[in-house]
Amino acid sequence: MFSELSPFTKLHVVISLIGIVSGLVVMFGLLIGRKLNGQTALFLISTALTSVTGFFFPFHGVTPAIVVGIISLIVLAVAIFARYARHLAGHWRWIYAATAMIALYFNIFVLIVQLFQKVPALKALAPTQTEPPLSRNWSCWRCLFC
Repeated sequence: MFSELSPFTKLHVVISLIGIVSGLVVMFGLLIGRKLNGQTALFLISTALTSVTGFFFPFHGVTPAIVVGIISLIVLAVAIFARYARHLAGHWRWIYAATAMIALYFNIFVLIVQLFQKVPALKALAPTQTEPPLSRNWSCWRCLFC
């Protein structure tokens, strides 16, 4: 499957995976209270490059992917500002942590969506948007609290 992709798509996927893996390392660093400067820079750069390269795919009109890419770049700009311009001082520490993890979430979210769209085994399992929102056992919201 990967061999069938264009060179640009392969580059985009590799950059995205680097962003996700380095983002998970940065998330672990946040949890244990370490800055991990090199991994943080790699995460922020690769995640920004993922969003930017996503705009070079052919599209017609505004798509959900374009909206996620724009929001991701805005969130990343705030994270980079908090980390490098404000040096995590005061409230910028939690702003950085929140925006960095939101950017990681968007990257993982897009990965999951793409996997369900591109991998045949997962595509067969994907919802078709024709299913009822709740199963028969949960057809009444009142029953949730009974």
